[in-house]
Order: sequence, then structure tokens, then C-alpha cells
Amino acid sequence: MQIYTRLTDSEFPSETMAPMTINSALTHAEAERLAARIAELEHERKHLLAVIEILKEASSSLHFIDILQSIARKLGESFGLDRCSIFLGEKGGKQVRLVASYEDPTIRNYVVDLDRYPELKRAMVSGETVFIPDAANDPSLRHVKSELINRRVKSITVVPITWRTVAIGAIFLRTYRDGPTFSDADVRFVQVVAALTAQSLRNAHRYERLAQRTHETGDLLRHMELERVALLSFFRRLLDAFGGREGAWGEGLLPKASAEELDRLVSVAMAVIQEEAKGR
Repeated sequence: MQIYTRLTDSEFPSETMAPMTINSALTHAEAERLAARIAELEHERKHLLAVIEILKEASSSLHFIDILQSIARKLGESFGLDRCSIFLGEKGGKQVRLVASYEDPTIRNYVVDLDRYPELKRAMVSGETVFIPDAANDPSLRHVKSELINRRVKSITVVPITWRTVAIGAIFLRTYRDGPTFSDADVRFVQVVAALTAQSLRNAHRYERLAQRTHETGDLLRHMELERVALLSFFRRLLDAFGGREGAWGEGLLPKASAEELDRLVSVAMAVIQEEAKGR
């Protein structure tokens, strides 16, 4: 028979209390770490979903302007940006063209002088991401400091769009001072989007070249067909005029064997032409 005794709180040894306090503190710290990890995973999930949506929209169109506009819109919506613009470089490197804009989708082909945007110029020349955490107080932007303060701009990020190590454009992002902080993970996400943008531009360029080549080939074939029709029409009319003058083509003057041989040669020639037309 087992006998159970009940001890009062004062009868518990003091050593048993310390481990309980330590365990409670560890549990609280682990809970904080778990909550932080969950928030990080949720952030990554949103990035992945945005990438999937960008890929879907990019695959639905082969016109690069539409692709760039959809990317600018998606980035602007994902981060709640003050500005998100996509620029493409021009030969010479002194100018770029603003081809897509989140805040004004009607802008499609606006020429921009790189000297007015030193952060954009730096990204295009170096091919590296430029991140300015406090744009209003950055020395390189003192010429537009009042404008940045009025617009409550917090940070500026410029991610180059590169193809074969050459910057062919850039994604320009600007956050609000009261908005969320642009983290390292966000910068890496935009770099992934820039890489996808470069590939989409390459695919769109190939499609447009193929479409142009197909159009040019079609025009050439139509031109050749018209030349063939014109040539045959000329010969037909020439022979009709010559045959009319000779009277029933004058074939009655030929021996029967010659006429049969001419018919055979014509049949052989037509057979060869038909085979060649099949492309064999």
C-alpha cells in the first residue's frame, strides 16, 4: 500500500525554484525567436509569391514595355513605395530612358540625363546595387534635398539590370520616411527581380527580331511571287502575239514525231517544277 503525503510550499527545497525560473526565461526567449522566424518566413513567402506573379505576367506578354510596366507595378504594390521606375540605357551611356513607372503608368519613353541622378548613374556605370538609407541627408543628393524632404523620402535603392555583366538598365525604388524599412532581404529580392527582368527583355527582344524577320520574309516572298506572275504574264502575251501572227502557232509544219517529243519534254519539265515546289 502506497502512502502519499502533501507538502506545503515552505517544505519544498529552495533549490527546486531556480530551475523553474531559468526554464521560464528560456521559453520566453525561444518564443521571441520563433515569432521572429515566423515573420521572416512570411516575408519570404510574400517575396516568392511576388516572383511567381511577375513570372506569370512576363510569360503572358512578349512586348517588353508591358512586361516592365507590370514589374514596376508589382514592386510598388509589394513595398508601398513612393516611386518605382525602370530605366533602360542608351548607347553612349549619357542618357537613359524611363520606360515604366509605378506612380505614373502613362510614362513610357522619357529621356533622362544621368547627371541629374548620380545614384542612378553610379549603378549603371558600376553594375552594382546602390543603397542610400537616408536620402535626404546624403551628400550626393544635396542638390535635391528640399524636394526629398517635401516628399518625405526615406531611402533610395537602385538595382542594375545586367546582361552578360553589362548594365543595360536599372530598377529605381524610393521609400517613404514613415514607411517600412527596406531590408537586406528586400534588396536581394529586387536583385532577383532584376535578373528576371533582364531575361524577359532578352526573350522579348528575340521575339521582336523573329517577328520582324518573319514579316520581312513574307514581304520578300510576296514580292517574288509578283515578279513570277509578271514574268509569266509577259511570256504568255508575247507567245500569244507571236502565235497569232504565225497562224495557229504554225505547229502544223512540224513532223508528228517532233510534236510528240515537245509534249513529252513539257510533261517532264512540269513534273520537275512540281517536285521542286514541294521543297524536296
